[in-house]
Amino acid sequence: MLYRKSPLSEVTELADSSEPVLHVFDLDGTLADTAGDLMASLNHVLLHEGFEAEPVEDARALLGAGARALIQRGLSAQQRSVSETKLEDMFQLFLSYYESRIADDSRLYPGVIAALDRLAERGDFFAVCTNKIERPARLLLEKLGVADRFAFICGQDTFGVAKPDPKPLLKTIEASGGKLGRTLMIGDSKTDIATARAAGIPVIAVDFGYTDRPIEEFSPDRVISHFDELPAAVSEFF
Repeated sequence: MLYRKSPLSEVTELADSSEPVLHVFDLDGTLADTAGDLMASLNHVLLHEGFEAEPVEDARALLGAGARALIQRGLSAQQRSVSETKLEDMFQLFLSYYESRIADDSRLYPGVIAALDRLAERGDFFAVCTNKIERPARLLLEKLGVADRFAFICGQDTFGVAKPDPKPLLKTIEASGGKLGRTLMIGDSKTDIATARAAGIPVIAVDFGYTDRPIEEFSPDRVISHFDELPAAVSEFF
Protein backbone atom coordinates (compact mmCIF):
# COMPACT_ATOMS: atom_id res chain seq x y z
CA MET A 1 0.00 0.00 0.00
CA LEU A 2 1.16 3.53 -0.81
CA TYR A 3 0.68 6.28 1.79
CA ARG A 4 0.32 9.82 0.47
CA LYS A 5 -0.50 13.02 2.29
CA SER A 6 -2.14 16.03 0.68
CA PRO A 7 0.31 18.96 0.61
CA LEU A 8 -2.49 21.33 1.59
CA SER A 9 -4.47 19.42 4.16
CA GLU A 10 -4.39 16.74 6.84
CA VAL A 11 -6.36 14.39 4.59
CA THR A 12 -4.52 11.15 3.90
CA GLU A 13 -5.34 8.35 1.53
CA LEU A 14 -4.27 4.77 1.15
CA ALA A 15 -3.92 3.65 -2.44
CA ASP A 16 -3.09 0.22 -3.78
CA SER A 17 0.24 0.55 -5.61
CA SER A 18 -0.89 -2.08 -8.12
CA GLU A 19 -3.72 0.13 -9.36
CA PRO A 20 -3.15 2.06 -12.61
CA VAL A 21 -2.15 5.70 -12.48
CA LEU A 22 -4.42 8.34 -13.98
CA HIS A 23 -2.62 11.19 -15.72
CA VAL A 24 -4.78 14.32 -16.03
CA PHE A 25 -3.43 16.71 -18.66
CA ASP A 26 -4.10 20.34 -19.33
CA LEU A 27 -4.53 20.96 -23.06
CA ASP A 28 -3.39 24.34 -24.44
CA GLY A 29 0.31 24.80 -23.83
CA THR A 30 0.66 21.31 -22.34
CA LEU A 31 -0.44 18.65 -24.81
CA ALA A 32 -0.64 20.96 -27.81
CA ASP A 33 0.82 24.19 -29.09
CA THR A 34 -2.37 26.05 -29.99
CA ALA A 35 -1.15 29.64 -29.79
CA GLY A 36 -1.36 30.32 -33.52
CA ASP A 37 -5.03 29.41 -33.86
CA LEU A 38 -6.05 30.98 -30.56
CA MET A 39 -4.32 34.27 -31.30
CA ALA A 40 -5.69 34.33 -34.84
CA SER A 41 -9.19 33.89 -33.40
CA LEU A 42 -8.63 36.58 -30.78
CA ASN A 43 -7.42 39.02 -33.41
CA HIS A 44 -10.36 38.21 -35.68
CA VAL A 45 -12.68 39.24 -32.85
CA LEU A 46 -10.69 42.32 -31.85
CA LEU A 47 -10.47 43.63 -35.41
CA HIS A 48 -14.15 42.89 -36.00
CA GLU A 49 -15.00 45.09 -33.02
CA GLY A 50 -12.68 47.91 -34.07
CA PHE A 51 -9.79 47.17 -31.72
CA GLU A 52 -6.16 46.50 -32.60
CA ALA A 53 -4.71 43.04 -33.14
CA GLU A 54 -2.43 41.61 -30.45
CA PRO A 55 1.06 40.35 -31.40
CA VAL A 56 1.33 36.57 -31.53
CA GLU A 57 4.53 36.91 -29.49
CA ASP A 58 2.37 37.99 -26.54
CA ALA A 59 0.55 34.64 -26.47
CA ARG A 60 2.36 33.33 -23.39
CA ALA A 61 1.02 36.23 -21.32
CA LEU A 62 -2.52 36.04 -22.69
CA LEU A 63 -3.37 32.35 -22.97
CA GLY A 64 -4.21 29.77 -20.37
CA ALA A 65 -7.48 30.77 -18.70
CA GLY A 66 -10.04 30.15 -21.44
CA ALA A 67 -11.51 32.16 -24.30
CA ARG A 68 -13.39 34.78 -22.26
CA ALA A 69 -10.28 35.53 -20.24
CA LEU A 70 -8.24 35.66 -23.44
CA ILE A 71 -10.55 38.31 -24.87
CA GLN A 72 -10.49 40.27 -21.62
CA ARG A 73 -6.71 40.08 -21.47
CA GLY A 74 -6.47 41.22 -25.08
CA LEU A 75 -8.65 44.20 -24.29
CA SER A 76 -6.74 44.98 -21.09
CA ALA A 77 -3.47 44.98 -23.03
CA GLN A 78 -4.95 47.88 -24.99
CA GLN A 79 -6.39 49.47 -21.84
CA ARG A 80 -9.89 48.86 -23.13
CA SER A 81 -12.95 47.14 -21.70
CA VAL A 82 -16.46 46.22 -22.85
CA SER A 83 -19.80 45.47 -21.22
CA GLU A 84 -20.70 41.93 -20.18
CA THR A 85 -23.19 41.78 -23.06
CA LYS A 86 -20.55 42.81 -25.59
CA LEU A 87 -18.05 40.38 -24.07
CA GLU A 88 -20.53 37.55 -24.55
CA ASP A 89 -21.05 38.58 -28.19
CA MET A 90 -17.28 38.61 -28.71
CA PHE A 91 -16.98 35.24 -26.99
CA GLN A 92 -19.56 33.65 -29.30
CA LEU A 93 -17.83 35.12 -32.36
CA PHE A 94 -14.53 33.79 -31.06
CA LEU A 95 -15.93 30.26 -30.66
CA SER A 96 -17.49 30.26 -34.12
CA TYR A 97 -14.30 31.43 -35.81
CA TYR A 98 -12.01 29.25 -33.69
CA GLU A 99 -13.94 26.03 -34.29
CA SER A 100 -13.82 26.67 -38.04
CA ARG A 101 -9.98 26.62 -37.98
CA ILE A 102 -9.26 24.82 -34.74
CA ALA A 103 -6.28 22.81 -35.93
CA ASP A 104 -4.97 24.90 -38.82
CA ASP A 105 -1.86 25.86 -36.85
CA SER A 106 -2.14 23.63 -33.77
CA ARG A 107 0.11 20.63 -33.17
CA LEU A 108 0.81 18.14 -30.42
CA TYR A 109 4.11 18.88 -28.75
CA PRO A 110 7.00 16.59 -29.74
CA GLY A 111 7.01 13.33 -27.83
CA VAL A 112 3.37 13.33 -26.70
CA ILE A 113 2.35 10.15 -28.52
CA ALA A 114 5.48 8.25 -27.50
CA ALA A 115 5.02 9.29 -23.86
CA LEU A 116 1.38 8.20 -23.84
CA ASP A 117 2.38 4.88 -25.39
CA ARG A 118 5.10 4.25 -22.80
CA LEU A 119 2.82 5.13 -19.91
CA ALA A 120 -0.01 3.00 -21.32
CA GLU A 121 2.38 0.05 -21.42
CA ARG A 122 2.58 0.39 -17.62
CA GLY A 123 -1.21 0.13 -17.52
CA ASP A 124 -1.71 3.86 -16.88
CA PHE A 125 -4.59 5.84 -18.38
CA PHE A 126 -5.34 9.45 -19.23
CA ALA A 127 -7.82 12.33 -19.01
CA VAL A 128 -7.91 16.00 -19.94
CA CYS A 129 -8.97 18.87 -17.66
CA THR A 130 -8.80 22.21 -19.45
CA ASN A 131 -10.21 25.70 -19.14
CA LYS A 132 -11.12 25.47 -22.81
CA ILE A 133 -14.85 25.00 -23.46
CA GLU A 134 -15.54 21.26 -23.70
CA ARG A 135 -16.84 21.22 -27.30
CA PRO A 136 -13.75 22.82 -28.90
CA ALA A 137 -11.51 20.81 -26.57
CA ARG A 138 -13.01 17.58 -27.88
CA LEU A 139 -12.94 18.85 -31.45
CA LEU A 140 -9.27 19.79 -31.19
CA LEU A 141 -8.28 16.44 -29.73
CA GLU A 142 -10.23 14.69 -32.47
CA LYS A 143 -8.50 16.75 -35.16
CA LEU A 144 -5.14 15.93 -33.59
CA GLY A 145 -6.03 12.25 -33.64
CA VAL A 146 -5.83 11.56 -29.90
CA ALA A 147 -9.34 12.03 -28.49
CA ASP A 148 -9.77 8.28 -28.03
CA ARG A 149 -6.67 8.15 -25.81
CA PHE A 150 -8.49 9.92 -22.97
CA ALA A 151 -10.99 8.32 -20.63
CA PHE A 152 -12.65 11.68 -20.01
CA ILE A 153 -12.37 15.22 -21.38
CA CYS A 154 -13.39 18.03 -19.05
CA GLY A 155 -13.81 21.60 -20.23
CA GLN A 156 -14.48 24.85 -18.42
CA ASP A 157 -18.23 24.36 -18.81
CA THR A 158 -18.44 20.62 -18.08
CA PHE A 159 -19.04 21.05 -14.36
CA GLY A 160 -19.86 24.75 -14.37
CA VAL A 161 -16.60 25.88 -12.80
CA ALA A 162 -13.06 26.45 -14.04
CA LYS A 163 -9.59 25.74 -12.70
CA PRO A 164 -8.03 26.65 -10.27
CA ASP A 165 -11.15 25.51 -8.40
CA PRO A 166 -10.35 21.83 -7.75
CA LYS A 167 -13.90 20.68 -8.56
CA PRO A 168 -13.34 20.06 -12.30
CA LEU A 169 -10.18 18.07 -11.56
CA LEU A 170 -11.81 16.02 -8.81
CA LYS A 171 -14.86 15.37 -10.99
CA THR A 172 -12.59 14.41 -13.90
CA ILE A 173 -10.82 11.85 -11.70
CA GLU A 174 -14.19 10.44 -10.64
CA ALA A 175 -15.59 10.35 -14.18
CA SER A 176 -12.44 8.65 -15.47
CA GLY A 177 -12.63 5.90 -12.87
CA GLY A 178 -9.41 7.04 -11.22
CA LYS A 179 -8.37 7.17 -7.57
CA LEU A 180 -7.17 10.35 -5.92
CA GLY A 181 -4.15 8.56 -4.45
CA ARG A 182 -3.16 7.25 -7.90
CA THR A 183 -3.53 10.45 -9.93
CA LEU A 184 -1.19 13.21 -11.00
CA MET A 185 -1.64 16.31 -13.11
CA ILE A 186 0.48 17.60 -15.97
CA GLY A 187 0.13 21.29 -16.83
CA ASP A 188 1.91 24.43 -17.92
CA SER A 189 0.67 27.23 -15.68
CA LYS A 190 0.18 28.61 -12.22
CA THR A 191 -3.49 27.70 -12.60
CA ASP A 192 -2.73 24.01 -13.16
CA ILE A 193 -0.35 23.88 -10.22
CA ALA A 194 -2.84 25.59 -7.91
CA THR A 195 -5.58 23.21 -9.04
CA ALA A 196 -3.49 20.14 -8.33
CA ARG A 197 -2.42 21.51 -4.95
CA ALA A 198 -6.05 22.19 -3.99
CA ALA A 199 -6.98 18.63 -4.99
CA GLY A 200 -4.04 17.18 -3.07
CA ILE A 201 -2.29 15.46 -5.97
CA PRO A 202 1.24 15.83 -7.38
CA VAL A 203 1.80 18.02 -10.41
CA ILE A 204 4.40 17.93 -13.18
CA ALA A 205 4.83 21.14 -15.17
CA VAL A 206 6.16 21.60 -18.69
CA ASP A 207 8.38 24.62 -19.20
CA PHE A 208 7.39 25.31 -22.80
CA GLY A 209 3.76 26.29 -22.25
CA TYR A 210 1.76 29.47 -21.80
CA THR A 211 2.95 31.41 -18.78
CA ASP A 212 4.52 34.84 -18.60
CA ARG A 213 6.72 33.83 -15.65
CA PRO A 214 9.10 30.87 -15.35
CA ILE A 215 7.04 27.87 -14.31
CA GLU A 216 9.55 27.02 -11.58
CA GLU A 217 8.39 30.10 -9.67
CA PHE A 218 5.09 28.34 -8.93
CA SER A 219 6.81 25.33 -7.31
CA PRO A 220 5.45 22.32 -9.20
CA ASP A 221 6.68 18.95 -7.94
CA ARG A 222 8.69 18.38 -11.12
CA VAL A 223 9.46 20.33 -14.31
CA ILE A 224 10.08 18.71 -17.69
CA SER A 225 11.32 20.29 -20.91
CA HIS A 226 10.22 17.53 -23.31
CA PHE A 227 7.64 14.77 -23.20
CA ASP A 228 10.47 12.24 -23.48
CA GLU A 229 11.13 13.09 -19.81
CA LEU A 230 7.59 12.41 -18.61
CA PRO A 231 7.69 8.65 -17.94
CA ALA A 232 10.80 8.98 -15.77
CA ALA A 233 9.27 11.92 -13.91
CA VAL A 234 6.08 9.92 -13.27
CA SER A 235 8.10 7.02 -11.89
CA GLU A 236 9.34 9.29 -9.11
CA PHE A 237 5.78 9.39 -7.77
CA PHE A 238 4.29 6.03 -8.77
